[in-house]
Amino acid sequence: MNLKRVKNSKTNGMNNKDKKNNPFSIAFGKEPYQYIGRLRYEDTVIHDFSGDHPAGQVYMLTGVRGAGKTVLLTEISKKLKRDKNWIVIDLNPERDLLQSFATQLCDNVDIYAELKKARINISIPGFSMDLEGEKPISDIEIVIRKLLEKANEKGKKVLVAIDEVTNTEYMRIFCAAFQILIRNELPVFLVMTGLYENINSLQNEKSLTFLHRAPKLKMTPLGISTMADRYESVFDIDRNTAVEMARLTKGYAYAFQVLGYLCWEKNTDYRSVMPEYGSYLDEYVYDKIWSELSRKDKQVLFGIANCESGRILEIRELLKLKNGEFNPYRKRLIQKGLINGDEHGYVRFTLPLFERYVLENYEEGLPVTDDTDHGDHAV
Repeated sequence: MNLKRVKNSKTNGMNNKDKKNNPFSIAFGKEPYQYIGRLRYEDTVIHDFSGDHPAGQVYMLTGVRGAGKTVLLTEISKKLKRDKNWIVIDLNPERDLLQSFATQLCDNVDIYAELKKARINISIPGFSMDLEGEKPISDIEIVIRKLLEKANEKGKKVLVAIDEVTNTEYMRIFCAAFQILIRNELPVFLVMTGLYENINSLQNEKSLTFLHRAPKLKMTPLGISTMADRYESVFDIDRNTAVEMARLTKGYAYAFQVLGYLCWEKNTDYRSVMPEYGSYLDEYVYDKIWSELSRKDKQVLFGIANCESGRILEIRELLKLKNGEFNPYRKRLIQKGLINGDEHGYVRFTLPLFERYVLENYEEGLPVTDDTDHGDHAV
């Protein structure tokens, strides 16, 4: 049975021009045409930040690669940009964050006018404003504080969005300064995305303990019914086929896009693109995930892949690990988004076809007998 592209643009939600283009995207970070929003997360962040007395001023979005962190960050930024009371600033985590923040704040037209009116003379790399007879302020943190004070006077709030954070010197300096701005009750808010291990590393810095109190939103799988609705609409297929396609993705956002993209390009039944579907996931996601895992993590995943039941007791027996030895790996792999442990006594893979990938790429075999590096990965 071939998949058919919908001919009725009203049902499909695409105009004539759009019908010529693939509505799915395999590009990371770019919002696809067939985007399934995470309204619960968006509403949580925006509602909290927009209140008169926000409970917090920092949110961290975390999840496995391809789970939709960047797209969610983009959606939150876009919604707040449409509000005239918000200034939204995107920062590159590889650059000097404080300098970029100050420069972009200075570049805001409304604040610039207020600075001239208040005769505040600023001189920082990338931006300067000369006022005769006024000594310029060059300390970057004082500049940012003055700018935010002016934003506050105008009833403005400032959102800082940082994608894919890592524990770098620039990031640590920025977060330490941000903590001071929060203590001074300035209207500045931060949303950042990152892999679990990178967020965790940053939180564990002694000088950044305030990040431990910041809520983390972990990207959960998309709903099977919602994905099936999209497949059914775009391809004009029966409900059962749409549900079968959705289940093949396990709710993984990137897999939803890849499967739809391939079916659209080939204009064929989803079964015909399964080899390419697996290859795309391997090349664009799983190879990178696998390369970042420790040897022990790979061994544990191989044990899970070899146990059809998913029962922890059987997995431990395969790996020759005691319960206290297995639990740290289980916890960390859950936090990384690679397995699910919601069912007591069982674990399951969360990513589609990842079990196959593990079985094909792990080379050392069973059983595990060398436990010498357990202490290196304590959780």
